[in-house]
Amino acid sequence: MFWSVAVLAVVTWQVLVHGPLARLDERLSRALVDTVPRGLSESAADLGNMTVALPVLALAMLYAVRRGRRAAALWAGLAMAAVPLLIVPLKEWTARPGPLEPWATGYYPSGHTATALIAYTGAALLVSPRLLPLAALLTAVTATGLILRGFHWPLDVLASLALCVPLLRWPVYAQRYGPGRRAGTRKPSRTDRPTES
Repeated sequence: MFWSVAVLAVVTWQVLVHGPLARLDERLSRALVDTVPRGLSESAADLGNMTVALPVLALAMLYAVRRGRRAAALWAGLAMAAVPLLIVPLKEWTARPGPLEPWATGYYPSGHTATALIAYTGAALLVSPRLLPLAALLTAVTATGLILRGFHWPLDVLASLALCVPLLRWPVYAQRYGPGRRAGTRKPSRTDRPTES
């Protein structure tokens, strides 16, 4: 997805050079932090914790395996495993300080946002695409909580979304073209009838 790569490149560049977009980001964050009770924003941010999101994905993977969709479960798991491999090097390279902890670094991009996006969306794809709006809501609540609590700058969250959206193509592809749904084939329709001899 070209747009996600472009967004990530521009935002990362602005963070590295502390450009006008990064400065606007910091002003926006200062205006938003603690505009809601900390307990509420912290609970929302906690939806991106590994201890919360990973069990959801694991249960969905188990469900998919039991339904015979091992490829989709595998690719969803691989997408989740790729998150730290992508996020951690960027955190170390950019070394961006946090909104409330300027003495600490490693806030860009947001690992909690990435975890929520991949875990909840992956789980929805494995169980039922009708759950995708709920997955989007949980990811949005996580991202909003991170910003309002002051755990992350808004650009940290945006960059994480841009970085991880392409990973979701893996479970989507496996869902469409896994066993029984190979490229070039289609599911039989109700109008298909065997020819009588």
